[in-house]
Amino acid sequence: MNYLGKFFHPRKKIKFFGLYDSEENLVHPIESIFYPNKTGAPYNFNQLHPLLCINPSKIIGIGKNYKAHVKEMHSEVPTEPIMFLKAPNSIVGPDEKIILPNDIGQVEYEGEICVVIKKETENVSEEDAMDCVLGYTCANDVTARELQKKDGQWVRAKSFRTFCPVGPWILPVEEFPKYQNLAITTYVNDKPMQGARASSMIFSIPRLVSFVSRVMTLYPGDIILTGTPNGVGTIKKNYKIAVEIEPIGTLTNRVTGEVSTMKKELTATKSE
Repeated sequence: MNYLGKFFHPRKKIKFFGLYDSEENLVHPIESIFYPNKTGAPYNFNQLHPLLCINPSKIIGIGKNYKAHVKEMHSEVPTEPIMFLKAPNSIVGPDEKIILPNDIGQVEYEGEICVVIKKETENVSEEDAMDCVLGYTCANDVTARELQKKDGQWVRAKSFRTFCPVGPWILPVEEFPKYQNLAITTYVNDKPMQGARASSMIFSIPRLVSFVSRVMTLYPGDIILTGTPNGVGTIKKNYKIAVEIEPIGTLTNRVTGEVSTMKKELTATKSE
C-alpha cells in the first residue's frame, strides 16, 4: 500500500515529500502530496522520520458523531453534524509533544479519523464529495474539557498550541476506497481506550465533506476531524497517546507540561 507524507533523513539532514511504499519499505521523493510524481531515487523507510505533511488554512471538527460517545457525554444524538473550529496553530506532527498549559483544568484525548481535502471545494454534493478528498490520516482532538463546559462553545478549549496532533502520513482515497472499513483505536500508555469503525459514525465522511462545503470553502490541505468514539479520558504529563487507524498506521505523541513564566525568567537571567 502507498502513503503520502513528509520525511526527514537525519544523516543527510534533508526534509522532503515522499510516497511511502509499505510493501517495498521504500520512500520515493515526490513534488508534493498533491502532485505525487516521483522526483528522485528512493530511500529506505527505516532511515527516515515522518513529519507533519500538511499546513491547513483551517481545521474543522465534528462533535458527537458516534452514538456511544454521545451517551458517555450525557447528550442527545444530533440531527445534523455539529461543527466547530480549531486554530491552525494547534496542529503538530508525529512524535511532537502535546503541551498542557498551566491552570486550564482537565484535558482529554480524542482519537479521530482525519479527512484531508484535495482541492478547492464549495457546495459539493454527498455523491461527489469523495472526489474532493485526498485521503485519511490519524488525529487527536485534544480538548480542555472544563473550559469547553465553561465557555459553552468550543473554540478556546480546542485551540491551544499542540492540541491537534496529525499524522504520520496520508492514506490516499484511491488506495482504500472503502472508507467505512477504517478502524480506529486509541491507546493511552499502551492500553487501548477507544475503538470503533468509520461505519459506526452517525454522519458518514461524504456527508460531512458535503455539509462543511456548504458553509465554507475548503482548500487543499484543510482537514476535517470526523468525531471521536467513546472512551475519551484525561491526559497528564508524561503520558503517551497513540492513535492507530487500520490500515493507515499510528500517530504517537507524548505529553509534557508548560514551562512556567517564572522558570522562563530564571532561565533567561542565567543565560545573561
